[in-house]
Amino acid sequence: MRWIRYSHAGKTAYGILEGDRIARVAGDPFCGYTRTAERLALEAVKIEVPVVPPTFYCVGLNYAEHVRSAAALRHTTPQLPQRPDVGYRAANALIAHGEAVVVPADASEVQYEGELVVVIGKRAKNLSEAEALSCVLGYSIGNDVSERVWQKSDRTLWRAKNTDTFKPMGPWIETDVDLDAMETRVRVNGAQTTRFATNAMLFGVATYISTMTRYLTLYPGDVVWMGTDGTSPNLKAGDVVEIEITGIGTLSNAFVAALR
Repeated sequence: MRWIRYSHAGKTAYGILEGDRIARVAGDPFCGYTRTAERLALEAVKIEVPVVPPTFYCVGLNYAEHVRSAAALRHTTPQLPQRPDVGYRAANALIAHGEAVVVPADASEVQYEGELVVVIGKRAKNLSEAEALSCVLGYSIGNDVSERVWQKSDRTLWRAKNTDTFKPMGPWIETDVDLDAMETRVRVNGAQTTRFATNAMLFGVATYISTMTRYLTLYPGDVVWMGTDGTSPNLKAGDVVEIEITGIGTLSNAFVAALR
């Protein structure tokens, strides 16, 4: 099933995307729903961020090549993490598929990070790895836009990762996926720049959820961004970044210059 959050005629709602048509529902995928008879064309609506998360979790350094590139950025020897490590992002930075990433005037090294997004569907606490995926509603796509100069200088990454518009997410939530078959491809202005096996993580989705729920409670609508592999070129105003993940779709966002 493919859940889409959209706006139409001044209202925002959830629907089930079937081909290029949306079946509107009363309710939502987290608290319950019923189908209505209303159908809308996908092209007639504005796609919104698929969920505004109560808590926005992110995974750091979860792919080997990205660990190496991050170490090179810091001029240090790469060390693969020995256990799952979790951080946070800010919801103010979220934007939807098709919306613009606004590059601040004083940003100099802006890069993408194409990530699998795990969307939590029900309350979860103390789950084993075998049980972990039972709390997952589905999966979406995220672009963890990052300003690398700020990333090196800011102690908390507050600008580097959380500037307004720096977290595109979407275009929808797909509930039926094969994690092992997934591939992530990133294109800049139509040219492929990054490609990797999505599930080739140092610590997988089930491991993260199990580890997290030992210490904290996950709630419906929470999201966990699972990290990225490879490296990104520096982006500029006018670039368009597309992140495609097998079985989900493609997240596309243009980069524009901030008004001075």
